[in-house]
Amino acid sequence: MRNAFVRALVELAKKDKRIELITGDLGFGVLKPFWEGLPDQFTNAGVAEQNMISVATGMALEGKTVFVYSIGNFPTLRCLEQIRNDCAYHKANVKIVCVGGGFAYGPLGVSHHATEDIACLRAIPNMTVMAPGDAAEADACVRALVETPGPAYLRLGRGGEKKIREGIDNFAVGKALKARDGERIALFSTGAIFDEVDSACDLLKNEGFYPAVYTFPTIKPVDRDLVESIAKDFELIVTCEGHNVLGGFGSAIAEILAEANERKAKALTLGVHDRFTDIAGDQAFLRSREGIDGQGIASRILEKMRG
Repeated sequence: MRNAFVRALVELAKKDKRIELITGDLGFGVLKPFWEGLPDQFTNAGVAEQNMISVATGMALEGKTVFVYSIGNFPTLRCLEQIRNDCAYHKANVKIVCVGGGFAYGPLGVSHHATEDIACLRAIPNMTVMAPGDAAEADACVRALVETPGPAYLRLGRGGEKKIREGIDNFAVGKALKARDGERIALFSTGAIFDEVDSACDLLKNEGFYPAVYTFPTIKPVDRDLVESIAKDFELIVTCEGHNVLGGFGSAIAEILAEANERKAKALTLGVHDRFTDIAGDQAFLRSREGIDGQGIASRILEKMRG
């Protein structure tokens, strides 16, 4: 996913000299095609993420489209005040890119677990929030963000995510994408957790359930029309995310369901429990511990459908 981001950004930046990339002193191996090919459009801000956001805002207010890149919580929670007051308040054309959402950097501990970032960023006015599920969605998100004025947050997986589709036709900010047809159950996935959702669907088949699956590369604005339509026809809507169950993608969907005039579907929100994951481990282990691996997702759905 992160390689798809870089490839798309290099292609776009070669055509548009207003596109700038700033890194917080990391990612040089991944970003190499950009800084080698476009050195005049690349800046290393050093280990100074707060200043990085302020510098990016200044560039953006002078007409640049600026992407800032770092890992985990570093470009978000560490500099939330600068994002809010410098960037978002002024509607600056700054695109904040986090690589390694959720437990992608699990072995490095809580400081590198990005599990509250969506909640924080989607609560800030003027902010677009995107979390692609695979390389094709990442590519489409980058291209859309270049054409979308104002501040935005792009949450990427670390790499190696399961391919959902080869390409995307008619991608639009704020619109969900169908991944599987199904009945009774609708599974909504955002970000790099799709592989677990897909695994859960295979397990549910063995129990006689065939969920429809939709990916949501955009969390804000979220696809209200689709959610309301699904809520009328399906028995259960399940949201899956590598993020705290409070304030994130599941909360965004729940807000729509709470206001729906016609609603048949019950809701089930799956994500990280409202706690710090106080042990280190790889992503697969930590997802399993939180019940958001394929087996955990399938088990919770079966419990809900049979309960």
